[in-house]
Amino acid sequence: MLKKGIPTLLSLLMFLLILSPSALADEKKAPAIDYAPNARSAVLIDADTGTVIQEKNKDEKLPPASITKIMTMLLTIEAVDSGKLKLTDKVRTSDFAASMGGSQIFLEPGEEMTVDDMLKGIAMASGNDASVAMAEKLAGSEEAFVQMMNERAKQLGMKNTHFSNSNGLPAANHYSTAYDIALMSRELLKHEQITKYTGAYQDYLRKDTAKPFWLVNTNKLVRFYSGADGLKTGYTSEAKYCLSATAKRDNLRIIAVVMGEPNTKTRNAEVTHLFDYAFSQFASAPILKSGDPIGTLKVNKGAVRSVPLTATHSFSILLKKGEDKGAIRHEVTFEKKLKAPIRAGQKVGTLTVYRNDAKVAEFPVESPLDIKKASWWKLFKRTTSKLFFID
Repeated sequence: MLKKGIPTLLSLLMFLLILSPSALADEKKAPAIDYAPNARSAVLIDADTGTVIQEKNKDEKLPPASITKIMTMLLTIEAVDSGKLKLTDKVRTSDFAASMGGSQIFLEPGEEMTVDDMLKGIAMASGNDASVAMAEKLAGSEEAFVQMMNERAKQLGMKNTHFSNSNGLPAANHYSTAYDIALMSRELLKHEQITKYTGAYQDYLRKDTAKPFWLVNTNKLVRFYSGADGLKTGYTSEAKYCLSATAKRDNLRIIAVVMGEPNTKTRNAEVTHLFDYAFSQFASAPILKSGDPIGTLKVNKGAVRSVPLTATHSFSILLKKGEDKGAIRHEVTFEKKLKAPIRAGQKVGTLTVYRNDAKVAEFPVESPLDIKKASWWKLFKRTTSKLFFID
């Protein structure tokens, strides 16, 4: 009896030996948790480093609905920061802008509002009319503004995005992805004043007139989730319910994007789950604060010889909670042979972060202003100043 059972026992042992490596591997690998099971696509990133923490179909091309307006707000706030626009400048509403349907602030043809109020109308009420009015103010026409949108998208590395309008109303060839939306959201958040608009829960337009308009933020998380201060909701029957949301606690700022959610309740609940996961599992180790000096830019043949550089936003690295931070240091290296002219926003160097001598992050360093080429007379004076003391 025993002899008859030996072959069967050996066969069983061999089967277990063959099976065990894959079984052990599966046992060690914890199943990934889908924090946004009802979303068609989703992504969760650290705003400072751009590190992807969670993702689901992040590169699937989908209609972005009113999340489109993040790019409209970005180009607007960049124009303000560059001096092209002032928040107090008046924006006149064209017949075309006033004709926009969907979400609106009910602008009338010929009505004027400041850039500041237009940003409120776009960020809080998702005004399609305000978006088009702002586009026409910046570029002369919405068509020209859309070209600016697509050019900026390319600069930001948004490889799977194409815009056809400034507000996200249904249109042919108008699409983006959760990851691309996270990229432009991250860029918008570098302009820290934007959360004055995206993070407000309620406000008024035309407050001291006969037709006051009460604004209530379409993103309810800014009221009900601690630390949430933006960014933009979206809905069309084709896109379903979308949201690019951001929240900050301590030094950690997170961006969560969900697309194709079935309703607002599910959309907000799943973004909340993504936020809760990030804040419970990760921490931010600060490198530089906004305004900290980071070096001096020297420009060959520039109208100015050097420009002091300061951090335009905070820099940090992402750590798992409980992880040893180690010794963190950073250094700035500039591009070789920088020569005027240099445009504002042009990459002029790299800030590299090390932890225990291992490189953990790199950030672009950009020129804060346009640097024109020096005139031939100024260059001549510089060349001869050492000999003749000409200034």
